[in-house]
Amino acid sequence: MLEHGGRLRQAARRYGIPIGDWLDLSTGINPCGWPVPEPPRAAWSRLPEDGDGLEAAARAYYGAQQLLAVAGSQAAIQALPRLRDQARVSVLDPGYFEHAHAWRCAGHQVTSVTAGQLDDAVSASDVLVLIHPNNPTGTRFPVDELLAWQTRLAAHGGWLVVDEAFMDATPEASLARFCPRSGLILLRSLGKFFGLAGARVGFVLAPPQLLERLTALLGPWAVSSPARWVATQALADRAWQQGNRRYLAAAGERLVDLLTRCGLPPDGGCGLFQWVRTPAAARLQDRLAHRGILTRLFTEPPSLRFGLPGTEADWARLETALADVTASGARIPRSKMGEVGRLPGTYTRTGR
Repeated sequence: MLEHGGRLRQAARRYGIPIGDWLDLSTGINPCGWPVPEPPRAAWSRLPEDGDGLEAAARAYYGAQQLLAVAGSQAAIQALPRLRDQARVSVLDPGYFEHAHAWRCAGHQVTSVTAGQLDDAVSASDVLVLIHPNNPTGTRFPVDELLAWQTRLAAHGGWLVVDEAFMDATPEASLARFCPRSGLILLRSLGKFFGLAGARVGFVLAPPQLLERLTALLGPWAVSSPARWVATQALADRAWQQGNRRYLAAAGERLVDLLTRCGLPPDGGCGLFQWVRTPAAARLQDRLAHRGILTRLFTEPPSLRFGLPGTEADWARLETALADVTASGARIPRSKMGEVGRLPGTYTRTGR
């Protein structure tokens, strides 16, 4: 199992800080997510069924007619490599490492490529996998360029797999409106923008033949009845979605300003997180963790990803902590392990 953000129990044990006292900025999940009402009692006692309105709400939200509900986009990430024979797979790096991990585990030849190498990688690949906007760098690509890569890949039976987990804040940059399209596979999630990570609801947008194969592989009841009900309501709440996009745009700018004022100007990001490259990333993460603030550490390149604080008290707490830990000559506190080591949610190329 690779490590991810949000492992508060592990952080709490290591630093001796109760879970309820942490400010978790490690996940990139919207801290002001969709307000979830109580699902009807029948949702807990009946097996999930098609035709309950979820797919219709998703088709309207994404503007795509062919899609499949899955138990979070992670389920699709792990399943898609099993739908192809051994292939040459190029994966954007740095990026969400579960993609490369899944393709390698399925026996494919995986090559990590930088954003600047993607165009050349198309000719040498059967599958090109990228995150858009990228996690953690926030890198974006013009829609025309993405579609050109898809066309080139599809010409020899290849796939362009685009993980749009952080796209909801900027839907105009999504490829969803072009689906279905030969060789184009989009992954969407309700975990980040909607703040519904615990519901485990995502969607795959792809040609119908591929969705049929994926359905057979994943089996019945991929998404629970309560999660389907909640997702249906969230996808249909256009007023909340529009207001939340305005909120995230302002909050993202506020986080950029705060980090810059504290001597940590971001190198990239999106509405839900900001990414800071610094050789001192591990020590900064450890300093912040001693103050009950969990961030996401990446080791290659050394960097931190900061999610959004949720309340004014959270913003003030982060600002105070950043001013403290970045002050000249500040002492580096040691963890309970006796040294500045790897915290929960640390990214490495091996995922260990």
